[in-house]
Amino acid sequence: MNTKLIISALALGASTGMLTAQDGNPPRDGQRPPPREDGSNEPANARGENRQRAEDVLTNAQKAQVKTILAKYDAKSLTAEQAKAIHEAFRQAGMRGGPAMNDTVKAAGFDPDKLRDLAPPPEQGQQGDARPPRPEDQQTPETRSDPQGQPDSQATQGERVGKPQAQGPRGQGKEPRGQGQYSIEQAVSDRAQLNTIAFDGLAFLTGDFGCNTFLPPGKVADFCGFQYMRDVDTNQLGHNTSFVPRAANNILYLLTDAQKAQLVKLALEQEQMLTEFVQQRFPLIKGFCRQLEGDIPKSSSGLSREAVMEHTAKIYEIDGLLSYRRAEVLGAIVRSLTDKQRQALAKMAFNNSATWPELQDQVDKKSLSQTAHVAVMTYASELFSWYAGNVEADVYFCPERHATYFGSFYMKDIPAMGNANYSISTSLTGDSGEAFLAALTEPQRNLITGLVDRQRADLAGIVQTRRAIAIELRRFMKEASVPKDQVLALSRRYGELDGEISYFYATAFAQVAKTLTAAQKKSLLKLRNLDATFICKGAYLYSRAIAMPEVPNTDFLFATITTNQDKK
Repeated sequence: MNTKLIISALALGASTGMLTAQDGNPPRDGQRPPPREDGSNEPANARGENRQRAEDVLTNAQKAQVKTILAKYDAKSLTAEQAKAIHEAFRQAGMRGGPAMNDTVKAAGFDPDKLRDLAPPPEQGQQGDARPPRPEDQQTPETRSDPQGQPDSQATQGERVGKPQAQGPRGQGKEPRGQGQYSIEQAVSDRAQLNTIAFDGLAFLTGDFGCNTFLPPGKVADFCGFQYMRDVDTNQLGHNTSFVPRAANNILYLLTDAQKAQLVKLALEQEQMLTEFVQQRFPLIKGFCRQLEGDIPKSSSGLSREAVMEHTAKIYEIDGLLSYRRAEVLGAIVRSLTDKQRQALAKMAFNNSATWPELQDQVDKKSLSQTAHVAVMTYASELFSWYAGNVEADVYFCPERHATYFGSFYMKDIPAMGNANYSISTSLTGDSGEAFLAALTEPQRNLITGLVDRQRADLAGIVQTRRAIAIELRRFMKEASVPKDQVLALSRRYGELDGEISYFYATAFAQVAKTLTAAQKKSLLKLRNLDATFICKGAYLYSRAIAMPEVPNTDFLFATITTNQDKK
């Protein structure tokens, strides 16, 4: 790619800001965010202002469904088992918390607080197993699920009315209040995916090319279980800007100078490839923006699915190269760990950052370029999650991991850039996504909701492909050599699947845009909820602002109309 970048220096992002941007949205299938410091579960937006929640309003049909569920029970003689059954029925119906939900429950003659007391959430401090979930064939009797398919530790778990918690992965112990549980099944669930798709649509229809280029570096070469580790952190720092430095500095502290030198060497080696990965994204994003704006070549009917998939395959081949080399270096360090180092690592709980001492920076920033320093910190934090985790954690991803070309990461993460100890909202994606859908007409909404089915096969393929890649890369922990060709072939396939999903999104979003009224456009801009401080003035190299790049002609991404004359 001959893309020319008007960049004064190649850098992945400001140290604090970029590390923050490794954040991804946790699964939203029944999840609620951890309580805020004031004890409230109500979310606030990135500017600290209260926003109306989509679940504050129930349709008449939803109210009737709540009453139908409760009509099966006697409020005066309600048992704990019945309360759990009610919570499960609400969860299956997609009912979520809020004043409207509680009012509807009360109107049916039931006390929301009593339901909560009969079937309370797990208590704070019950941290359970610090390791990620294990496949069923690797579970011990202590972690094996009961005959009904629920983990033993969850058999008596209750839920607050209207705030159901999705069932967690097998083998995972109890989580503290508000933490919830995470799994691939949850990430690819219809609800989690619909919230994410809708949030993408809102970002794409209200943003621009520059916003769409913003990408957290943690979404590249992400086969080390880091996303899972941050999502299950019982210390609730997983989406705080302090999380990555805290993990990285602990690892760097216990590594030898020779081991740290390997990380530095890797960072310097991958600088250019990391930049190339971003450069390859720009034409694709430009093509999607052209589809949205109707800037389609005269001889074309629109984007070509095959061309998009071919291009994303090239992007993901770079991801595969980055992942392979990263696993090769980290694997060598793991194999070289001494007993003393392993003992120190054993004291760090995978799912509890409170067990990681707060240490000073272990690497001199002045001795490295900004790019190299951020990469070293990324590698160090991922070394721990990979070592302490397993394949299940490596395969896991947040629902918004794919089709990352529509500006949703910018809309969510930009307020956190450069803000130390800033926690990114875990409810923003779901709340804004639901509000976006509510602002659309039924035909417009159907274009968005229909994407859940259109991408289903691709998501299943992505999970299968990620697992195959993760298994191969984990071999580096015990072996010095792993077949590269196989990993790269899998990575290219991964890219094709991501490309097809992205094509579906881009074309559907463009269709919706064509029919938006002026009032709807104004409403969507309000939902974007970013003030003038966050207007994008250029583009992004990961999370670092850069001047607008020169993007080559993107006509190759569009299908050519074949006429009868062409066939002769």
